[in-house]
Amino acid sequence: MDGHYPHSDLAGTGVPGLDDVLGGGLQRNRLYLVEGVPGSGKTTLALQFLRAEAAAGESVLCITLSETVDELHQVAESHGWTLDGVHMCEMSPSETELEPDEQATMFHPAETELAATTARLLAEVERLKPARLVLDSLSELRLLAGHPLRHRRQVLALKQYFARRHCTVLLLDDMTSGSDPDLQMHSVVHGVLRLEPQQPDFGAQRRRLRVVKYRGMAFRGGFHDYALARGGLRVFPRLVASEHRRRVDRASFASGIAALDALLGGGLDEGSSTLLLGPAGTGKSTLAAVFAHAAARRGDASALFLFDESPQMLLARCAALGMDLEPFIDNGLVRLRQVDPGEMAPGEFVHILRDEVERGARIVVIDSLNGYLHASPGERFLAVQLHELLAFLGQQGVATLLIGAHQGLIGPMTTPIDASYLADSVVLLRYFELRGAVRQAISVVKKRGGPHERTIRQFHLGPDRVRVGDALHEFRGVLTGVPVYEGPSYTSNDPVA
Repeated sequence: MDGHYPHSDLAGTGVPGLDDVLGGGLQRNRLYLVEGVPGSGKTTLALQFLRAEAAAGESVLCITLSETVDELHQVAESHGWTLDGVHMCEMSPSETELEPDEQATMFHPAETELAATTARLLAEVERLKPARLVLDSLSELRLLAGHPLRHRRQVLALKQYFARRHCTVLLLDDMTSGSDPDLQMHSVVHGVLRLEPQQPDFGAQRRRLRVVKYRGMAFRGGFHDYALARGGLRVFPRLVASEHRRRVDRASFASGIAALDALLGGGLDEGSSTLLLGPAGTGKSTLAAVFAHAAARRGDASALFLFDESPQMLLARCAALGMDLEPFIDNGLVRLRQVDPGEMAPGEFVHILRDEVERGARIVVIDSLNGYLHASPGERFLAVQLHELLAFLGQQGVATLLIGAHQGLIGPMTTPIDASYLADSVVLLRYFELRGAVRQAISVVKKRGGPHERTIRQFHLGPDRVRVGDALHEFRGVLTGVPVYEGPSYTSNDPVA
């Protein structure tokens, strides 16, 4: 069940992104299962869940069957937290269990240890009357029960018991009893949340979560990236563009270069996406910076995400071309973010980009699509993700500039990801050779939003400005890289001299 609908009795999990995924939080007085292999962040999530309620002055309890209280305090300290107000009850076997006289051989653990553990658990609940409880972990109860039927009946009895005492319960399952999820428990609990770490071939470990089940509630389905770092779990909900629709006035963002704006039919349309295509060094990033600089001079904010180039290099290059971006960075109108493809999951990147838009960015630059592709190795549906992202940006009235680097310099070229059909406009930059010199050409080959100039113009970078020259009417084959001059005899006044 997907979508978002308000609910009158929801408990926040302590993780805002997860509350977003769940449609507001967890229904109170219900039993939930959080499953994941060791190291996926279950304990951290559980502590955030308890601390959120403890901060409101409510009684909360953590029953630990596998970790010691000292270990839980160390987890909290690693995140900069204290566990003030969180009651702890450690039920792991004591060291006296190692004594030979303590080794029971006549009775199954279900007949002795399970009963004793359950009695102690219920005694703590009766004493503290918690509003929230975490039981870590379900695997220990499963082993103590010894039989699936006995284990299921035990959990069903606990479910009824806690429901009558107005307690919201998280059961943690480390899935060490088998590689498959426990479907028996799925049928018993009210909701199931699965945490899944992933290890790409290169770069940092990535994690994603999924709501497997949530009875009677609308939630955002599918996989959602999350990060586990100091400060706790951070969940990045999957972007759904249809949830952010609003009316947009189709204004234009001018570049301040008359010939370039004429080529684009007036500039960049608000709410449109423009793909800048060309081989390395043709000026794609510089062209994007031209629009960011012009927007900042008008008082509009821009956000530039750099996958391939350092911010220092871009700033130095722009300054040499008469575009000093640093004053606008200081006043917040130009925001540069360098993205490390090996360290950031696609969901986290989308979350950061969305945050920039909500802070007022009118122009967004993704430099480049090649870097975005490398940030998502093995992603089978990258084009679908990009489509959703562009739809969201368009609905927010943002003019998006996508930079795609062609492989090759002159002649036939390829691109690792074809986004030309997704973009509203496509600007093509090419090298061409003329009279022993390498020059650059610019043309607009597509614009959905209206008419545009169909000429090919020369594109100049430097020495102290960006310039778009006259149309190359007297040349044929510029886009092949080796044009043929068909005009009058060459003179020093030739427009491409």
